[in-house]
Amino acid sequence: MAASQKKRATLRGMTWDHRRAIDPLMGTAEMFAAAHPEITIEWSSRPLHGFEFTPVAELAQTYDLIILDHPFCGDIAASLCLMPVDGILTPELRKAFVGPSLETYFYGGRTWAMPVDAACQVAVSRPDLMDGLDAAAPKNWAELMALGARAAKEGQKLAIGLRGVHSLMTFFTLCANQGHPCAVDPGQKLVDRDIARAALAAIRALLVYCPPQALDWNSIALHDVMTARDDLVYCPAVYCYATYAEADMRRPLRFLDMPGLAGTDPRGSTIGGAGVGVSVHCTAPDAALDYVSYLMAPETQRGFALHHGQPAAVSVWEDAEINARFGDCYRATRATIENAWIRPRYQGYLALQAAGGTLIEQHLRGALAEAELLDRLEELHRAGARVR
Repeated sequence: MAASQKKRATLRGMTWDHRRAIDPLMGTAEMFAAAHPEITIEWSSRPLHGFEFTPVAELAQTYDLIILDHPFCGDIAASLCLMPVDGILTPELRKAFVGPSLETYFYGGRTWAMPVDAACQVAVSRPDLMDGLDAAAPKNWAELMALGARAAKEGQKLAIGLRGVHSLMTFFTLCANQGHPCAVDPGQKLVDRDIARAALAAIRALLVYCPPQALDWNSIALHDVMTARDDLVYCPAVYCYATYAEADMRRPLRFLDMPGLAGTDPRGSTIGGAGVGVSVHCTAPDAALDYVSYLMAPETQRGFALHHGQPAAVSVWEDAEINARFGDCYRATRATIENAWIRPRYQGYLALQAAGGTLIEQHLRGALAEAELLDRLEELHRAGARVR
């Protein structure tokens, strides 16, 4: 059927407000419009906090296309607010994504979104400051502490972003890195206490070498201050924003595999990223699925990278030109994302994610004892079993 004869459709989408999120969608829109002139895509954006916490079921009442975080999958499966997208998954597409990116959106026997963006917690440095210290990137926490002491002698610091939920993500990562990840089933004990205490002790030790504002920074703020200030040498764990390695930054950053807590294995980083889902209320589902399929195409994913995005496609992570543009970010963090850990996604988990990070932040500020913190995290986790 000719394009002029196809039914016209306007799709409304919601993403988060950062050039990594919105620029690729806008930058690749022209390619989609050329192939599908009968479909109009209108994107809106919201702050990162909304991406992390606004219920998808609420967004699905207004928007046809939703860029979402995978921990919502349990709630999505319960509410059926999104259409499953298993129908567009070809055998080739199932193998096309880096690490467990696709797996994060598979829950309850269905795939609820397709990975349009890939990220996990990795290390990031200011290469100019590291060169000034004549220091190599640490491979484990002992070397990290040594780097912190060395930097302190020169009036410099380490960095981390631990505001709210980011405290919880770092805690998750350090537990999983020890080989004992937190439970993803609320019917099981959340975490071994010795493992949890070791993770918290490692974070407290890191904070000795960080500015006090580290407890006020989220992942975006962490990247911003590392490019703006000239005293923040290295951060061991933050959700990677590859765009900060581009040449248009005041001081481009360098991304690296995460240092291990005990050994040098970068396993256990809590995977993030983003997926695109289709509202069950969408009045033009075929048009929406055509657009989702278009976003998954290798040429579109490459276009995402060229417009400051962070694609989930393995082909882009291995692309020499893309790596050169982003300071070898994708190659240099591949081992970390391939061994990443998927955090809980059960229905009701978001209550733990919302409150747990604040509790850990309070502990790190000295306002909550460790034993009480761990008791309250366990209570929040067990509450998820009562939601189901």
